[in-house]
Amino acid sequence: MENNQLMRTSLYAGGTSPVKMIQAGFYNEDCLVYDLEDSVSAGEKDAARFLVYNAIKYQRPAGKYILIRVNGIYSKELDADLEAAVRAQPDAIRIPKVEYAEEVVRIADKMTAIEKKAGLPEGGVKIWCNIESYLGVLNARQIASASSRVVAMALGAEDFTASMSAKRTKPGWEIFYARNAVLMACREAGISAQDAVFSDINDAEGLERDLEMTRTLGFDGKTCVHPRQIDQVNACFTPSAKEIRNARRVLEALEEAARNHTGVCVLDGGMVDKPMELRARTTLAKAEAAGIKWGGEEK
Repeated sequence: MENNQLMRTSLYAGGTSPVKMIQAGFYNEDCLVYDLEDSVSAGEKDAARFLVYNAIKYQRPAGKYILIRVNGIYSKELDADLEAAVRAQPDAIRIPKVEYAEEVVRIADKMTAIEKKAGLPEGGVKIWCNIESYLGVLNARQIASASSRVVAMALGAEDFTASMSAKRTKPGWEIFYARNAVLMACREAGISAQDAVFSDINDAEGLERDLEMTRTLGFDGKTCVHPRQIDQVNACFTPSAKEIRNARRVLEALEEAARNHTGVCVLDGGMVDKPMELRARTTLAKAEAAGIKWGGEEK
């Protein structure tokens, strides 16, 4: 990723409910997604665009990364969605069911044309791609690097498993390959990797097990289906005091070795290598983004 913008948690807010849109700004999610797609009926699309545009232009929540999820790439609503979304100037637009790099290029070109027409800075609004089918997974590498606007990809497990005729389970082995394929494509492109949702809002233990897989694999964030999941998911992606201390010790050992012109750096009887240094720096970058001092106190 290009910066330390926190993208640990994303929460959707339906574009037809002013109350839900306002409430969503008071939760602890990092990314707030105003939705024009699934939560909006066919007869309310125009009203939703109007509400979302005005919410972002005039009532934008402070301290949130703001996205708009538009309707499907081949829907008749897309052009009107893009027109309103780009002019509203969110941080990013979230595109559902991306399967080919060419689709991203086409949408990025439409966004540029809208920016030029409106006199807006070109390239300012970024793109998140939802990967929700086997074709999207197979083409994830090309999608991730299709445009400089693409800053994140997110796996959609329910639609992906449907495309595979697979059964969706809580252990999640049916999406294990898809998770890794999307994750590696994101790492290659240097963008944020967002894991699939855990849909049972009443199963905190199940979410914790799912998050263990999420973090172990190396994802950067996860979409929440309910506000009660937010704090639990945020905690998963926030370094603990122990992790911060260990990261500092690794970097301090490297600094000491450099001062002493020692070619080999040893810490607690083991050699400190480049992967350890990279993990330590990543840990401290995440802690800094979360407002944590090295001593564990909030900034």
